[in-house]
Amino acid sequence: MLSTEQPRWSFARRRPAGVVSVISPFNFPLILSIRSVAPALALGNAVLLKPDPRTSVSGGVVITRIFEEAGLPAGVLHLLPGGGEVGKALTEAPEVRIISFTGSTAAGRLVGETAGRLLKRAHLELGGNNALVILPGADLDKAASAGAFGSFLHQGQVCMTTGRHLVHESLKEEYIAKLSQKAKHLPVGNPAEDGIAIGPIIDAKQRDRIHSIVQDSTAQGGTVEAGGEFTDLFYSPTVISGISIDNPAWAEEIFGPVAPVISFSTIEEAVEIINGSEYGLSVGVLGDVGLAMKIADQVDSGKVHINEQTVGDEANAPFGGVGDSGTGSRVGGASANIESFTETQWLTVRSEIAPYPF
Repeated sequence: MLSTEQPRWSFARRRPAGVVSVISPFNFPLILSIRSVAPALALGNAVLLKPDPRTSVSGGVVITRIFEEAGLPAGVLHLLPGGGEVGKALTEAPEVRIISFTGSTAAGRLVGETAGRLLKRAHLELGGNNALVILPGADLDKAASAGAFGSFLHQGQVCMTTGRHLVHESLKEEYIAKLSQKAKHLPVGNPAEDGIAIGPIIDAKQRDRIHSIVQDSTAQGGTVEAGGEFTDLFYSPTVISGISIDNPAWAEEIFGPVAPVISFSTIEEAVEIINGSEYGLSVGVLGDVGLAMKIADQVDSGKVHINEQTVGDEANAPFGGVGDSGTGSRVGGASANIESFTETQWLTVRSEIAPYPF
């Protein structure tokens, strides 16, 4: 109910947008599809779902079958597998009012450009080059464990992966040694087997890109403290030291199990380095909470986790990034999902026709 000076009822109400296109990536296909599909359907929309062609079953077929078994009416959810040409069609289709895209920044720019030209809403959840800050006095055993989890979970194929380790200068050498020991002892192999921590990269193209960045990093002065090798699609957890902020391993989103490390001396320097990236998805800060809050208040990031690493997501929490990490729109939680997948309509009601001077 809205306040009004007129003798009428005045409401702002939410209505379904109509048709929503959901374009999801390969790395967490089930989660990153369902997080948009389910709320869009629940809010009364029809959905066109295009998963990555490499994960069309786990990111598409499984979801459509579940909804079919649950009794969703025919025609409300459509699965349209395919590559970029299908994504382009789902963005340009005149019936589509909202596009929910999760994927690379390069592809997201194309979706956003098309949506802007056609005056459609596009929710763009893109890449990240996320920083983990280790403050002076931090427990290094716990910090190294957090850093290894943040960089090596799912072989680094996570938009929230810890892509930059920023360590206070007093702890740098010890942290590198502990993180490298973690990397060297993580079992690599078939993740269906017991005890395996690191599985395969999605395909050879992505594996070769990871290795190319590692090689470029060493060519520009970086030192591989652990890893830097692969067998088939299995890339060893890798730690790189001795680099500057313009080194490829620090500046680029690698999307692989690679942990570049540099040091800082002051909180102001740490904030400047964090904000030096074009990405702004997630930041983790380990150590004193008071110092960590000073960093949280100054960094450009959609999420900040104090005394946790950078990978964190809950279905009830708004998720999104800024800069090259996305448009700042959010999915997750009731208020964010309602904002994302509905249109607002102003409605007024009088008991009889209003008088007018004409």
